[in-house]
Amino acid sequence: DRPLPTTRGNGILMRLAGNEAEAAQLVLRPSRPLGNFSAACNGLAGPDGAIIPAEATQVLRVRYVPVAFPTDTTGVAAPWPDPLPPFRGPIDVPAGENQPLWIRVTTPKNLPGGLYKGAVELRADGYSASVPIEVRVYNFSLPDRMTCETAFGLSPGNVFRYHGLTTRDQQRLVLDKYLENMSAHHISPYDPAPLDHFRVIWPEVRPGESTDAASLEVQFDWTAWDAAMEKAFDEYHFNTYRTPTVGTNFGRQSRQRTPSIQGFRKGAPEYKTLFYNYHHGLQEHLREKGWLDYAYFYWFDEPEPEDYPIVMEGFRMLREAAPEIRRMLTEQVEPELVGGPNLWCPYTRPYNHERAEARRQHGDQFWWYVCTVPKAPYCGLFIDHPATEMRVWLWQTWQRNIDGILVWETTYWTSPTAYPDHPQNPYEDPMGWVSAGERAKGVRTPWGNGDGRFMYPPEAAADARPAGPVLDGPVDSIRFEMLRDGIEDYEYLAILKRLLNERGGELSARKRRKYEALLEVPPEITSDMVTFAKDPAPIEKQRRKIAKTIEALLSE
Repeated sequence: DRPLPTTRGNGILMRLAGNEAEAAQLVLRPSRPLGNFSAACNGLAGPDGAIIPAEATQVLRVRYVPVAFPTDTTGVAAPWPDPLPPFRGPIDVPAGENQPLWIRVTTPKNLPGGLYKGAVELRADGYSASVPIEVRVYNFSLPDRMTCETAFGLSPGNVFRYHGLTTRDQQRLVLDKYLENMSAHHISPYDPAPLDHFRVIWPEVRPGESTDAASLEVQFDWTAWDAAMEKAFDEYHFNTYRTPTVGTNFGRQSRQRTPSIQGFRKGAPEYKTLFYNYHHGLQEHLREKGWLDYAYFYWFDEPEPEDYPIVMEGFRMLREAAPEIRRMLTEQVEPELVGGPNLWCPYTRPYNHERAEARRQHGDQFWWYVCTVPKAPYCGLFIDHPATEMRVWLWQTWQRNIDGILVWETTYWTSPTAYPDHPQNPYEDPMGWVSAGERAKGVRTPWGNGDGRFMYPPEAAADARPAGPVLDGPVDSIRFEMLRDGIEDYEYLAILKRLLNERGGELSARKRRKYEALLEVPPEITSDMVTFAKDPAPIEKQRRKIAKTIEALLSE
């Protein structure tokens, strides 16, 4: 119901570095129905014959989802834009309705800087228009692997179920498309090789048999896993890997378990030896492959205070067996946990910067996460929040010297509790419903609109009952695009910081102070955790300043 914008422009303008993606919305609102409408961008011409090829441009169709239950006080019950299905084939556009188009440009690495010009061509029965598009490319490129670490869940089971995939070849083909898409958004999955796990060859000993050190040796077959992980790190440029543990199923204080390995229960000397041999062998192979810096253990989630002794016992064992693999815990710094995790990952609201800075002095690292919490007035991952929030979150991440972000899932399309009889259609029901605890089947308890859902299944697989296998890749969301933009913003800041460290001594004191001031996040973007921009304009303004400074440092 808001009025139409009154500012007029001459076309679309984007500003980005090489090896970066950027998007703009073009909203069509016809005064009469348009039949057989199509849109395409055929590439852009730049300086000295350089081009951004047509295949580096995409036109996506912005689709709305019907929010019936607002997540919190920020949202309203209304259609909200989020899915971005590919624009395929002509469509009919009704009169008087908005049909936004998502125009995405991805620049090649080391593309010459300058202005690139082209057009978005619009065609329909009795209608044609050409909308100019200009892309200003900066004289630097982003690296293939981002500085900000990411760790996001991806459920192959959901993907296979919705797409109707029954053979391993089908599953591998489609899963690769999901991994490619995560890579394009600079998002690392927990497990980048879900179809190619390494094989553990356990010794053939059982409780009651005599054992010695040689009989408890653990061997591995790395063949398929190494090939998949080389693709993950060298082609997809992921920057983290959730390393699997064994023998850590301690349960919680309220439901304690005694873990075992090959039948040997915790407390047995054989259990201790097998635990050490497995985790130490994994560490040494990661070292040999050069992947140790990407690895982290994530074996316990969101402990309660009464769970802390269990958590500390597990971390003590992991530290003894594999001290060079980071030990991550989704919890804020608490005195009782000091010395256990060395990679802390609280959710954003309870993050305590003073405590974090104290732990950084001891070499600890920090990530943080969002999920069903926090809700308004904090930045959240919800569909019915301002789209800037996922991007602002990365500026808040930089502002607090945090190294990475985590989200529990990207393909949470259905809840077996809320939808016990047939899977949820995420295009028709955008809510992420609770699927944990003792709730009766059919009971619907909300987590939040879009929680755990950054990618959608293809429209042909929306209800998980396709007529046949759907081999297309995922459908992006506006929130996933905003995450990518935020990670790229973070990279601008990281590049500037590195250049100042390398070349700052060559600058005058006045110029160095001026450049270093750009590493501080301005209050117009975010001044605290609940005060931040709902409009991208201040972000774009600051990005331009940083980009021009990077160009200046590279040319000096």
